Amino acid sequence: MEAPSIGGVRIRPGDGQTVRLRRGASLTDLAEKIGVDPAALVQVLFNQGELVNANQSVADETLQILGVELNYDIQVVSPEDEDRELLESFDLEFGENIGDADLWVIRPPIVTVMGHVDHGKTKLLDALRKTNVVAREAGGITQAIGAYQVDTVVDDEERSVTFIDTPGHEAFTAMRARGAQVTDIAVLVVAADDGVMPQTVEALNHAQAADVPIVVAVNKIDREGADPAKVRGQLTEYGLVPEEYGGETMFVDVSAVTGAGLDDLLAAIVLTADASLDLAVNPDMPAQGVSIEAHLDKGRGPVMTAIVQRGTLNIGDSLVAGSAYGRVRALIDDHGNTVDAAPPSMPVQVLGLTSVPGAGDNFLVVNDDRTARQVAEKREARRRAAALAKATRRRTLDELFKELEEKGEELKLILKGDSAGSVEALEDALLAIDVGDEVSLRVIDRGVGAITETNVSLAAASEAIIIGYNVRAQGHATEQADREGIDIRYYSVIYDAIDDIESALKGMLKPIYEEVARGTAEIRQIFRSSKIGSIAGCMVLSGTIRRHAQARLVRDGVVVQTTRINTLRREKDDVVEVREGFECGLTLENFSDIRVDDRIETFEMVEKPRV
Repeated sequence: MEAPSIGGVRIRPGDGQTVRLRRGASLTDLAEKIGVDPAALVQVLFNQGELVNANQSVADETLQILGVELNYDIQVVSPEDEDRELLESFDLEFGENIGDADLWVIRPPIVTVMGHVDHGKTKLLDALRKTNVVAREAGGITQAIGAYQVDTVVDDEERSVTFIDTPGHEAFTAMRARGAQVTDIAVLVVAADDGVMPQTVEALNHAQAADVPIVVAVNKIDREGADPAKVRGQLTEYGLVPEEYGGETMFVDVSAVTGAGLDDLLAAIVLTADASLDLAVNPDMPAQGVSIEAHLDKGRGPVMTAIVQRGTLNIGDSLVAGSAYGRVRALIDDHGNTVDAAPPSMPVQVLGLTSVPGAGDNFLVVNDDRTARQVAEKREARRRAAALAKATRRRTLDELFKELEEKGEELKLILKGDSAGSVEALEDALLAIDVGDEVSLRVIDRGVGAITETNVSLAAASEAIIIGYNVRAQGHATEQADREGIDIRYYSVIYDAIDDIESALKGMLKPIYEEVARGTAEIRQIFRSSKIGSIAGCMVLSGTIRRHAQARLVRDGVVVQTTRINTLRREKDDVVEVREGFECGLTLENFSDIRVDDRIETFEMVEKPRV
């Protein structure tokens, strides 16, 4: 029996069965699943006005369109399910305790410190750790995620608490969200003299979305004008009702300057963890955890700041973190000391990876280096396919022809930063800049570490600008950039980078002109000259009539001709301009069909400033 025609192509339609595809799958992948020729799928999309070849990564929406057309329920596997299925193929599993439950221990709670910029989050941690973190921060804001462990005594028992300090600037929303997903408890810091601010609400939303208990630290109670009761009332509107008001949220008044209330805050965190969370884990299983931050150190290579969530990480373990892998060469705790092992909830810097993992990537210990490499390579291949599919925008034939006719301006960037999270946050912030459809911004490469000659060569070939965020050019890269004429911009505060790139994009916009009326004259009499032609004797009714000005001839309310003022005379003298209330004689450029009572309107095209 001959297959029915779909979109002009002979393909037998499905009966609604489900087809699961990875992110960034190609038409060939789909063709194999449903048993058709990939060329037939290419033809179906072509008939719908879309250009897609058989082997390129296809956007999710294009796959959904094909599914509807062919009567298949196409499901694109989520990143989490994709990674879980990948690990299962290697007989690995992430996120579950294994082993004898009698040997499990209660790990320290992992706490995320969140809140509005300049409300004292880092100073609070500074006071808890008795170290000076704030002094090292550019622009007075935290621009990387740090993790620290603090010891305390609650009910005569020694307890530890692991803190994650998330950045407060709005561009680091993604990093803050990641922190909330890692954490067990969120500490919301609100300044008693400032109250609830927009980023306070944003941080609260992240914590509530992660479904974690919240402890509120009302900071700066030592300041004049501090009103802790006002903060309690404001947060009640957002569902955080203090215990003293009959609610379930613990509020603690603290001062990072005087140290008041710090012990009470630690006790509140421990009590909240004991009451609301089950933190029992197996310390003897292979370690699993999360990469909080990662950067490339000149002397030590890739360095991952990680928190162990279950199991114990030991020197010599083979681990895979995102698409990076390696064998643990050294473990360094938050005080800079080298340790042999990292138990659950302990933050450590891990040395020995072959590349820099992404901030927020899960890591787990595997049996050997070979398994770690295979998992990492497959993760990287899937990540590249998903990124390619995301970057491949659906284009119709009409759009393609339009692009060929008029190529829009595009600013290309290469981003290099000191850490994976900073580069990601900077990229997100820059791509969010909107100056209209006339110009666009594209990040052609990104990475962690110093700016290299390879980056400069790519910038020269692509006509791109290099952005260095807390990094500098190394080796002969600076000399090569000068020789090639490559613009390298260095920044240590994200505000400056965003402002400069936005100004550059606006500078690429084509100017907008608006018409400004300059003068109106009425033809009262017409003179004929064998040498010049028709001369209009006019009275200037408004404004000024200037020689060589743009002009239009209006007859009975209809524009007859748009031209220029060719000659302009006042009595017998050539003049540059004639003002309102005076008579003049003029001729129009390349036009002589003038009549009495016609009006001549002069105007000028003036560049309009963009808002």
